[in-house]
Amino acid sequence: MSKELRIIPITGIEETPPGCDLGLIIYEALHTQHLTLEPGDILVVTQKIVSKAEGRIVDLNDIKPSAFARQYAKQYNKDARHVEVVLRESRRIVRMDHGVLISETHHGFICANAGVDESNVNGAEQLTLLPLDSDRSAQMLRLRLLRIVRDKQEKADIDIAIIISDTWGRPWRQAQVNMAIGVAGMEAINDYRGQYDPYGYELRVSSIAVADELAATAELVMGKIDRVPVALIRGYNYIPAEGTAQALIRNSATDMFR
Repeated sequence: MSKELRIIPITGIEETPPGCDLGLIIYEALHTQHLTLEPGDILVVTQKIVSKAEGRIVDLNDIKPSAFARQYAKQYNKDARHVEVVLRESRRIVRMDHGVLISETHHGFICANAGVDESNVNGAEQLTLLPLDSDRSAQMLRLRLLRIVRDKQEKADIDIAIIISDTWGRPWRQAQVNMAIGVAGMEAINDYRGQYDPYGYELRVSSIAVADELAATAELVMGKIDRVPVALIRGYNYIPAEGTAQALIRNSATDMFR
């Protein structure tokens, strides 16, 4: 169990244009704050800058909406092009009601509007999409940072974890929290099944989504309008592993609400 956590906002990261070296940008921002990565550090990185760096940006002027998108948009006073992008990013529509589209993405995530977002994008006619493979994005960013650190800091034995986060709503609860959509370098879930509590009771169903908890924790220093797209979490004793956010998706056979 971790005794103390530090959560450090990483500032000074401006726009991340398509094709940029996101790992180097983050490393230089850390360096500017006189921070060096240490073994066991976790970097929580917002989906938005990852998507921008990977070119997952759509210009609405290039979108021709379908008849269904136009009909739905007219009914709820929405931009038909935006609706069309959501439909294209969806594997299936889970719920449509009161102008809200809850969809399952091609990754298997269930969220509003398939993760398509118009906030914090440079241009009113642009949208960002989720990374094509957010776990792979997390792993590639982790490996790039490790290469930079081992080269510049001459630390051959360092290891870190990466969490890519996005802001989602939750059933039965008001407001949104940050959740993990990409994980690399750590187990996303701590499984306590088979262990015993202090009273000798064997835990049978207890498993904790620590990657989601860490993503939500990082948001406390990131905010939505403060231009802090990265947070460093230090002091959490995670379980080193390849790790994936896919582990957090409930199997449809045990999902009572799917």
